[in-house]
Amino acid sequence: MKKLIKSLAIGVTAIALSATMSAGASFAADYPDRPIGVAVSYGAGGATDFQARIVTMVAGNEDILGQPIFILNKPGAGGRVGWNWFATEAEADGYTMSAYNIPHFIAQSIKGGVSYSADSFEPIANWGADPAVVVVGKDSQFNTIQEMVEHAKVNPGKVTLSGAGLFVGHHIAALQIEKATGAKFAYIPTKGGGAAAMKAVIAGDVLGGINNLSDAFRAQQAGNVKILGVADIERNKEFLPDVPTLKEAGYDVDNASVNFRGLMVKKGTPQEVIDKLAAKVPEMFAHDRVAKRMKAGGSPMKIMNRAEVQAMWAKRQETLKDLLAGL
Repeated sequence: MKKLIKSLAIGVTAIALSATMSAGASFAADYPDRPIGVAVSYGAGGATDFQARIVTMVAGNEDILGQPIFILNKPGAGGRVGWNWFATEAEADGYTMSAYNIPHFIAQSIKGGVSYSADSFEPIANWGADPAVVVVGKDSQFNTIQEMVEHAKVNPGKVTLSGAGLFVGHHIAALQIEKATGAKFAYIPTKGGGAAAMKAVIAGDVLGGINNLSDAFRAQQAGNVKILGVADIERNKEFLPDVPTLKEAGYDVDNASVNFRGLMVKKGTPQEVIDKLAAKVPEMFAHDRVAKRMKAGGSPMKIMNRAEVQAMWAKRQETLKDLLAGL
């Protein structure tokens, strides 16, 4: 009798497991069968929003996902509002993804006071790498980064710099510049992300700003700003060949503030869905229509697959722990 009961139990377990696997396979085969939302933790018009709308524009193609992607703007607190919402309230079903910004959400989780960390999410793929740049208004007294730094040394705390929030790439670049130069700036996080920070520079509300290369490139093309330096290891030959890196200018500032952007899902999303997205999203990013629109908008691309992004996240986590402890 005991053997019969044990045999029946094993059989029931096998049937349940088989049914679960069949349901998962069926779900993955049908996914997606409706539009997918992508949460953007910054306001409309900023670099992340602007680029997210471009890189997802061909999602509905039958050879990509076969369903359109729409954008959900959830700005506030340098991205904290949107990522807190995604980590605590979004469904882990693949129908709500989020744009990620590195180093932003990793640096914020290291500093604390948020409900997320790198372990809260599963990366899918990366679309871009956008360096931080130092910008001033078109009529600014500063024509070089050296002029701005020297002025800040003589007038500590008087040179105001706008940025998209605390412990985002802009803020990290500002902290690195202070450490490398010995100058004291007044970093002012603005509500509304990079777009609002750029408007503050153009309007003359601040003496300068730290912003994304892509936002700054468009503003420079419009004749509204001057770009004094790039926080990266090498010059950006595609968009800003004549603008020096901060290292070239003589300051020990590396690429820790470069803004990597991509898509992620919430931890707990079915693996079959993750695998399908991981296979198709890089193809979406690499589409010719996307590449042309990104180039026209001054947006540097860097496509990485899921495994490459996982390695990048892990490396940035370690780098930022050391960097933030030193700042």
